[in-house]
Amino acid sequence: MKHFINLKDITTQDLRKILKDAKKRKNARKKLNNLEVDKGAPLRGKLLIQMFEKSSLRTRLSFYLAIKQLGGSTLTLRPDELHLTKGGESIEDTAKILSNFGNAFMLRTDDDRKLEEFKKYLSIPIINGLSPSSHPTQILSDVFTVEEIKKKPISKLNISWIGDSNNVLGSLIVASIKFSFNLKIGCPRNYQPNKGIMNYIKKNRNKISIYNNPKKAVEEADVIFSDKVISMNDKVNKNKKLKNFKNFKINKKLMNFAKKNCIFLHCLPRGEEVDEQVFSSKNSKVWQQAKNRVHVQKSILLYCIGILR
Repeated sequence: MKHFINLKDITTQDLRKILKDAKKRKNARKKLNNLEVDKGAPLRGKLLIQMFEKSSLRTRLSFYLAIKQLGGSTLTLRPDELHLTKGGESIEDTAKILSNFGNAFMLRTDDDRKLEEFKKYLSIPIINGLSPSSHPTQILSDVFTVEEIKKKPISKLNISWIGDSNNVLGSLIVASIKFSFNLKIGCPRNYQPNKGIMNYIKKNRNKISIYNNPKKAVEEADVIFSDKVISMNDKVNKNKKLKNFKNFKINKKLMNFAKKNCIFLHCLPRGEEVDEQVFSSKNSKVWQQAKNRVHVQKSILLYCIGILR
């Protein structure tokens, strides 16, 4: 049993093992429909319990299909239906019940501490489906997508991020260190990564640069990543923030500073940070990116439950 909370906690060797398995599983499904089960049904009889404290579309759908294609089943819980929220039941007691009924627990949460507390009391693996500081399943799937499209290891590519310093960027920074790829971050001065992340970058050998000029951030980029500038539950002056990011909008003019075959990726949902011309262009691979979540999360489930060797 292994947990999947933060990419920091997982060796590069194990992350590579997950990506290799995902590639194999995707190739084997070319002639199968969504609900047809993988050969051997490796998770037959297993139950994934999911709980969402924040809105979700791609994570919810992709984990549902992931466990189904592996031969298992899923149950989705809403926090407002549980004694954990309504009746004051402790995380410890909730975790023990989840462990008695499920084989893995996926939590999308508004509090990083909940992941650690659940981990303390669960006897089944916990997977982070998104937290305020990290989105590890998204970024590992994104590494898969980049290598699938570019047909080379991500370590040989130049990656750029244009946008806010949020949980997705937090995981992308860790991935840069784990997979040793060049990462240029473009954001306004007051929206740079926090002190904890900056210290993490300094403590690790890395290829990470931060620019307050979006043009410099995308020079020679093979891939440009972005995310919604106004995130879920973002408690800020939204008009002021959008104004601060006005010069960081990803448009055709900015894309011209990157390599000609540079691809655009966005974890969705989109906002005003990218214009329609880029989002709908041939360089945009956002739908392939979203669909790949299923394949990588299947391999994450197998890794956590102990079947992936």
